[in-house]
Amino acid sequence: MRTELSIAQADVETLRQQLLGVDFERCAVLLAAKSTRSDGRTRMLVREVIFPDPKEYTSQSALDAELSPLFVAQVAKRAAKDKLALVFVHTHLDDGVPDFSRVDDRGEQPLRTFLENRGIDGPHAALVISEGGMRARLLGAQEELRVVSVGSKRRIEFDPDLDDSATSATFDRQVRAFGVAGQKQLEKLTVAIVGLGGTGSIMAQQLVHLGIRNFILIDHDSIEETNLNRVVGSARSDLGANKAEVAARYVNGFSSQVRADVVAGDVSRDSVARRLVEADVIMCCTDSHGSRSVIQQVSYQYLIPCIDMGSTIIQEKGEVTGIFGRVQLLAPGLPCLWCSGLLDAAEVRRDMMNEAERRLDPYIVGSREPAPSVISLNGTVVSLAVTMLLGLTVGAPIDATRLMYNARIPALRAVHGEPKVDCFICSRKGALAWGDHRRLFTRLD
Repeated sequence: MRTELSIAQADVETLRQQLLGVDFERCAVLLAAKSTRSDGRTRMLVREVIFPDPKEYTSQSALDAELSPLFVAQVAKRAAKDKLALVFVHTHLDDGVPDFSRVDDRGEQPLRTFLENRGIDGPHAALVISEGGMRARLLGAQEELRVVSVGSKRRIEFDPDLDDSATSATFDRQVRAFGVAGQKQLEKLTVAIVGLGGTGSIMAQQLVHLGIRNFILIDHDSIEETNLNRVVGSARSDLGANKAEVAARYVNGFSSQVRADVVAGDVSRDSVARRLVEADVIMCCTDSHGSRSVIQQVSYQYLIPCIDMGSTIIQEKGEVTGIFGRVQLLAPGLPCLWCSGLLDAAEVRRDMMNEAERRLDPYIVGSREPAPSVISLNGTVVSLAVTMLLGLTVGAPIDATRLMYNARIPALRAVHGEPKVDCFICSRKGALAWGDHRRLFTRLD
């Protein structure tokens, strides 16, 4: 399977509300940006849902629905203007997962020919939806597409590649909790971990034991003596080794089925940031504003859910006065770090400079002091993040999308926030679902 359709969870809900529940077929058209991975696979990223008016149908019954040529020409013109692909949606009155009919086969060929003659770049797709589910394929072809919805949950709405193989006895206790299907979903995921230090190394450890088999490990830094108190899997013999390489050694040693791609680079650089596009989920374990800014843009722009986390130990006059942790899901419909007030523009600016540029900048004074860090707090935060991942991907009854941990009280509380309607990152007026059509705010190589 070389093409996947990604759509915001809210858009799936809108399609179901607007199209289903009547005794005749209805239609919609989706405008989709594109994302191409290094392996040649393509993601179609739904940016907009368009519903035709009743007058824009030429026929409509319990067996078929046909859009007027004028309406199709209008949406094709919009797609051509922004170089977007089209997904033609219609309903079936089925109770189960629908199949494409012969009527659908005949109707798609003229649409495909029309778009090709207009020079509107594909791939284009067709989606059929019913009360029992949905099914997607390339327009006018038999190649089926996986459909993934992304929001507070990441759901596989349709997957043509059903896996009926047995699960390993290693994960028997997890299967008892989340089922065989849940375990297989974990094993199919490609998870990117950015930052393999205090939190990231523990993250890699927990995820490989959970059953994640495909990793993208990103870190430009190397092991120093001051890291040995909290970087899991490291030893004194690793001094000078890249942190991502050390983490890869650990996860590869767990199982021969694990594949770990190591990226020894800075995620603020364009070529490194673009490696995140190949992930299904991103775990953000960095400690800088600049890297978080880049990672969250990838998350919203490519509809890839990201779980961001961090821990802080506050000292005053040599005494610890506060111990805090935070875990936050970044996904369509949820506020980004800018909307949540968690990024500092001056710090982002600083992080995006190289050392020579920082020395020449009159607005940057001094250097950062290393922050206090202990493995127990890092482990607590990572465990909360991994548990949030289970709620996101395998249907575990975990609904919190932002958690604040206070170790002194102690207390763990959920925090709610709203995305800004005009945010330049997480709104439809900003980077949301633009994929390769918009550049990332990165340092160019």
